[in-house]
Amino acid sequence: MLRLNHLDERHQPLHPDDAQYLGRDAAARVQALLDLCPVAQRTPLRALPALAEHLGLGALFVKDESTRLGLGSFKALGGAYAVVTLVLEEASRRLHRTVPPAELLEPAVRAIAADLTVACATDGNHGRSVAAGARFTGCRAVVFVHEGVAAERADAIAACGAEIRRVPGVYADAVAAAAREAGARGWILVADTASPGYERIPQLVAQGYTVMVREALDALPRPPTHAFVQAGVGGLASAVAGYLSDALGDARPRIVIVEPERSACLLASHDAGKPVAVAQDEATIMAMLECQEPSLTAWRVLARLADAFMTVSEEDAVNAVRALAKPRGADPAIAAGESGAAGLAGLLAACASEAARRALQLGDDSVVLLFNTEGATTGKSP
Repeated sequence: MLRLNHLDERHQPLHPDDAQYLGRDAAARVQALLDLCPVAQRTPLRALPALAEHLGLGALFVKDESTRLGLGSFKALGGAYAVVTLVLEEASRRLHRTVPPAELLEPAVRAIAADLTVACATDGNHGRSVAAGARFTGCRAVVFVHEGVAAERADAIAACGAEIRRVPGVYADAVAAAAREAGARGWILVADTASPGYERIPQLVAQGYTVMVREALDALPRPPTHAFVQAGVGGLASAVAGYLSDALGDARPRIVIVEPERSACLLASHDAGKPVAVAQDEATIMAMLECQEPSLTAWRVLARLADAFMTVSEEDAVNAVRALAKPRGADPAIAAGESGAAGLAGLLAACASEAARRALQLGDDSVVLLFNTEGATTGKSP
């Protein structure tokens, strides 16, 4: 299923309120903090020329986030960046001066961090990032997971020093429990979904992802003409769309948002002309994208900048994982989970449809950018 959006009116710029979180200056601020991390390094941009030729495209590149900061997911950039920023801001408030990132490990700042507790709900990767940020700064982390989260994922979060709290039910129940407990106990809620009255912290999370897009543009031999980006609540997609718009202006690529058929809140919001929730029905194997309601700040960006919204099936996702794991010709193999390969699933589906190819102007001069957002996964939840 494909919906076009603004394809004939591509002049809409990134709104100034969003540029402060998603533009080039915002990415530079993230990089300054990332440089403090001893294990930080760029993730690879992998070219797939054989697959590009097979699909009738000029070039195809995958930004592979499966090794990001040793956590195996692009989300390592978001939650951790938000936690570090919040600790610096609280230290600045208490010390009555601006505390620079270089002082994060100073005793006075560590003492303030030790007095803070951050909390979040997660299906896996966001919670691990928040926990890693808390461990780095010295604050406490409490992570709420629902009963469907695989034990391996909960254990990985705990290994980062977080306290794990199991919640009966589904992801929405963990979200509610995290918000309730944080509010009652004075903890800092670090969610990646914006809602009325709660926008800034999800914007910080999305800002963390802009470094990934910055790295991709730096490594590309020429600017992309298309970017297929998977979406859950839309935080990653908004970061990609926002940074590409700010960095490339009118030359930005066509941005196609890809969601699971079984969980497509952004496509439903496009059809409704406003953010809407979708009913939770059958689970999707693209578990990290299984979200029923868009982030309000992400939707504001995507409503302006996305060129199309589309859905992919469970079979599409499995086929995309296989295409990356068993590549054509001399293309490199890429380990990805179904959520991580969803962008490729969208591209494969679009290339298989002549109508979609024409609508999106996919051809032998197209340079397509994809993001493998996570490595191979185990268990039901990401």
